[in-house]
Amino acid sequence: MKSIKNELQNIICTDECTGKENQLKKIQHFLRRNAEAGANAQKQQLKSEETAALIAFAGSEGLFYPNDISEKEFIGAGAEQRVFRYDDFSVIKTNDSIFYSFWLDYFNSLLIHNYFFPTTSYDFLGFKIIKNNLYAVVRQDFIVTTESTDLNLVRDFLNYNGFTNTRNNDYIHHEIGLIFEDLHDENVLSKNGVLFFIDTIFYLLDSFYK
Repeated sequence: MKSIKNELQNIICTDECTGKENQLKKIQHFLRRNAEAGANAQKQQLKSEETAALIAFAGSEGLFYPNDISEKEFIGAGAEQRVFRYDDFSVIKTNDSIFYSFWLDYFNSLLIHNYFFPTTSYDFLGFKIIKNNLYAVVRQDFIVTTESTDLNLVRDFLNYNGFTNTRNNDYIHHEIGLIFEDLHDENVLSKNGVLFFIDTIFYLLDSFYK
């Protein structure tokens, strides 16, 4: 388990980036440096300030999603994001990071998801300003389910991998220092007896960095 924690620390805390993770790491690196600059200045950063800095960075780096997102392709929505059909095999999701205190936490969560669940990894397409709010636009493969999800199997799978159920559909991994939340049957899909985690929410505890 220590090697998993070390690998995640390397993903979250260093500037290394390869392949499809390049764009995610590029933004995460900027946000991490931005947060560190605020800490060094002994200034508590506000999310609105982080968002303003991120918009400026996205503009200078050409990170805005250039295409229109048609409501005709709208599939569904949760509290944190809206989902649209992208092509025959994938969807795009717009997320304003509402579940996170900072955008940095959101991008950390994406990187952690891609580490644990590469078959449903997020591909960052760009940012979009919609009704004066900043959204991240990500692409993900579309999973066609063959049966409803048994949440007892989800719990057994996570327990086997070191996660402890804290309440309802929320979990914690004490050894890694990781909270994993909102794992209801719309966020974990089942296809031919295989679980696919499609909408994940990860939070890092202070113990993760030790």
